[in-house]
Amino acid sequence: MLCGLLPLAACGGGSGRGWNGSVQCAPYARSVTGLRLNGAAAGWWRQSEGAYAHTHVPAPGEVLVFRSTHRLPDGHVSVVRQVRGSRAILVDQANWVPGRIDRGIPVVDVSQANDWSAVRVWWQPVHSLGKSVYPTYGFISRDLPDRPSPDA
Repeated sequence: MLCGLLPLAACGGGSGRGWNGSVQCAPYARSVTGLRLNGAAAGWWRQSEGAYAHTHVPAPGEVLVFRSTHRLPDGHVSVVRQVRGSRAILVDQANWVPGRIDRGIPVVDVSQANDWSAVRVWWQPVHSLGKSVYPTYGFISRDLPDRPSPDA
């Protein structure tokens, strides 16, 4: 079990080199989305404030930001590929499974408020959703955040 968790710690580093070399979630998500965010994945939420919109409703192309935990010290980011319902999406992501880029991976909202603040992620080695629940911040959109008009 520990072997499956160690690679996740390398997901967020901005150096491009981690436990599994250059296959990391943050550089992958940045290359796919064009978001100008750097560093550990968990830091993307705060870093994106004011520059990109934050939402709790997924849409294709948005980035789901996982919070830092003991299992994910740097957090994790995934790119929404498809919305499958109010509580199910498919994502593309790097290094959830060590050293791989995976596409079309199911992620399910398990939060009590249906706000995507807690998710379970498909774990390919066992061909089902993982048992762990991961806390998330929500989704970063390339859209600019709502700003008051200058005439207001």
